[in-house]
Amino acid sequence: MAPFGEIVWVLGIVAWYVIRYPFERRARRVRVVGDYRSRSEKIALAMALFGMAVWPALYLLTGIPRGADYQPRMWAVVVGGALFAFGLWVFRRSHKDLGRNWSVTLEIRDKHKLVSQGLYRLIRHPMYASFLLIALAQAFLLPNWVAGMAGLVGFLVLFFMRVDVEERMMLDTFGDDYRAYCARTKRIIPYVY
Repeated sequence: MAPFGEIVWVLGIVAWYVIRYPFERRARRVRVVGDYRSRSEKIALAMALFGMAVWPALYLLTGIPRGADYQPRMWAVVVGGALFAFGLWVFRRSHKDLGRNWSVTLEIRDKHKLVSQGLYRLIRHPMYASFLLIALAQAFLLPNWVAGMAGLVGFLVLFFMRVDVEERMMLDTFGDDYRAYCARTKRIIPYVY
């Protein structure tokens, strides 16, 4: 049964990249006018990549750490697959909603606008919400305590090292409009947080 979860995880990661690639390519053509990148942001991005892609891939290729394996369950694969699918939908939708404002790093683009429609009408950071869903999916899909949970650790490091800086960047750029937007939305879970 373990291969089913692993196959779903691999297909999900491939789908994630297929979704991201055209937006990344398009973003390179839009001039950056504000840059909030830092060493800590690079560390946070590296930790997220390591936890959500590198460590699980090493586990799939080598089986290490075998001592952390547990018996996979079909219900966990179904839950993990559903979470991954929903996470990919949120991921794609958040890219579409951002349009030319999207960036991998903390940057303000030329003619940047405050996006508050689509998923952004409910939460300020749907892309982080998608990462949380995908990290939860990984925990269900990979029957290994270390590889499965590495995604959540990577997500938490990324989120808590980066979200305050990102919100400060938006406040510096959009001022009172962003304050009003924050007052009517939550960060990553609608109506909760």
